[in-house]
Amino acid sequence: MEFAPKWIAWEITRRCNLRCVHCRSSSELEAKDHPDFSLEEAFRVLDDISDYAKPVVVLSGGEPLVRKDVFEIARYGTDKGLRICLATNGTLVTDEICLKIKDSGIRIVSLSLDGSEASVHDDFRNQKGAFAGTINAARLFKEHGIEFIVNSSFTKRNQEEIPKIYRLAKELGATAWYMFMIVPTGRGEEIMKELISKEEYEKILDWHYDMEKEEDTMLVRPTCAPHYYRVVLQRSKEEGEKFKRRTLKFSTGGAKGCLAGQLICLIDVDGNVLPCSYFPKPAGNIKEKSFKDIWENSELFKDLRDFKKYKGKCGACEFVNVCGGCRARAYSVYGDYLAEEPFCSFVPRKLNKN
Repeated sequence: MEFAPKWIAWEITRRCNLRCVHCRSSSELEAKDHPDFSLEEAFRVLDDISDYAKPVVVLSGGEPLVRKDVFEIARYGTDKGLRICLATNGTLVTDEICLKIKDSGIRIVSLSLDGSEASVHDDFRNQKGAFAGTINAARLFKEHGIEFIVNSSFTKRNQEEIPKIYRLAKELGATAWYMFMIVPTGRGEEIMKELISKEEYEKILDWHYDMEKEEDTMLVRPTCAPHYYRVVLQRSKEEGEKFKRRTLKFSTGGAKGCLAGQLICLIDVDGNVLPCSYFPKPAGNIKEKSFKDIWENSELFKDLRDFKKYKGKCGACEFVNVCGGCRARAYSVYGDYLAEEPFCSFVPRKLNKN
């Protein structure tokens, strides 16, 4: 496997107009302890990345639309040959915003949708009217010809909504629907008891496999659920089928579960380069070292790329090369990013004495 940066999430602000229960960065409207960096610094970061590689760069947050210069950042990245995308909660989207999205060269937008109706989504987002804002954003994107993805995050409080949200994303005209299985970091640590159990997790992944086989108009993908790649291999072998999976042109293209520090990473608002959006341990800081130096020489990234170092069930698993277990979840639950995936019920052949 070639370990090249294909997809970078970039937290251009930690400020946000919502206060979601699962927020990995614990974003708030002010975020005084983590101020925005300057436009000049933003350009420097884009220069640093583009001099080394040409990955997808997702302008994220917080809520990136609270930055007045977000479209200047996007235009600069586009002109440097980077594929710029935008991740928004949708509540600040207007006709004017849509025109700026198109003018700045942003290629695709992701929208957050965590319930099929207002009562569920607004509870998850801690804000009345959030659902209406997201639905309105989807409508505006369709009117302006802007491709968009729907991202949905799940815990016990909304897991029964999964098939309903999938259908709604399709009705809204999304290019893709990504089903996120919560990783308890940031504010998400406060809802540890709400995490979906191993057993239910497996059932959901089986449901997704059956749904994906039939889906022919919208790309679907479980995210932060690396053991889905094991499920695909097991199920397709059992059923004697070759499972053809489509790839989004703005994705990593990596046919593997956990890609943290292998094909993807996050740059936070303070300049820390993290393995993924849910992995709070930094590999280095772009204010002190170049992105290339951090990507190629960080001990943390080297560990994540050495599957022989993985411990417990993951270390013994015959599917480690296609799954790898969620490294962020292992770090969150055990304090050890090389430990076994804590929300996987599969028993590797080497450990199955029956």
